[in-house]
Amino acid sequence: MGVVNVTPDSFSDGGEWYGAEAAIQHGLELVAQGADIIDVGGESTRPGAQRITADEELRRVGPVITGLVRAGVPVSIDTMRARVAEFALEAGVHLVNDVSGGLADPYMPRLVAKASVPYVVMHWRGHSHSMDTRAVYADVAREVHDELALRVEAVTREGVDPSLIVLDPGLGFSKLAGHNWELLTRLGEVSRIGGREFPALVGASRKRFLGRLLAAPDGTPRPFTGSDDATVAVTALAAAAGAWCVRVHKVPANADAVRVAAAWRHAADGVT
Repeated sequence: MGVVNVTPDSFSDGGEWYGAEAAIQHGLELVAQGADIIDVGGESTRPGAQRITADEELRRVGPVITGLVRAGVPVSIDTMRARVAEFALEAGVHLVNDVSGGLADPYMPRLVAKASVPYVVMHWRGHSHSMDTRAVYADVAREVHDELALRVEAVTREGVDPSLIVLDPGLGFSKLAGHNWELLTRLGEVSRIGGREFPALVGASRKRFLGRLLAAPDGTPRPFTGSDDATVAVTALAAAAGAWCVRVHKVPANADAVRVAAAWRHAADGVT
């Protein structure tokens, strides 16, 4: 999953693709480099970010979604708003990626159920302006699992087909660095709910915990774009552990990592 942030303030590439023409071209480039789907978002969810209006979000993503769909690109919409998701679904997107897991807008699960498209339900404890204060856990994997289980129950009650649900542990969202690493090592446990193995989406690309791991001797975190190689390592490990998809800013090396991980898994399973 290649990321196209149509925002002026996203943590990793804010402003770089802020504009329909640049964003559409970037999406096409990511597909040419091996992305299976392009995730278009118009609202920054970086820690501390303030919300924008639905009108502004639609203004940003509308022409980008329309342009990519017309070009035959599989597109997902990264939004917490049913109104934005509805526009995107009518335009022909293939998947709804809701970082709030249906908590930010109670109409979202009903909309997704009606459209019968894959729905990414992420673990979320609140909006960006206060997410860091909620990063308190006794057992992060167990608690994320249990809170995701509640969301799965809630959205299926609204009609969402369980076979179309994808789970995202929400790396960096109300999580400290140690929480992120533990979730990655217990991904299977987190995504196994009620006897069902849900597909897992991992979004580690350029997250703060990688920059801090790679900090300079004086403690200065590595710049976001400087953690792309570390993202590739996480991609390989996550894919080898069974992740369904990885959400990344740079596609070529991550696509290679997925292929390596697939070969590794096949060899481990005795498949030639």
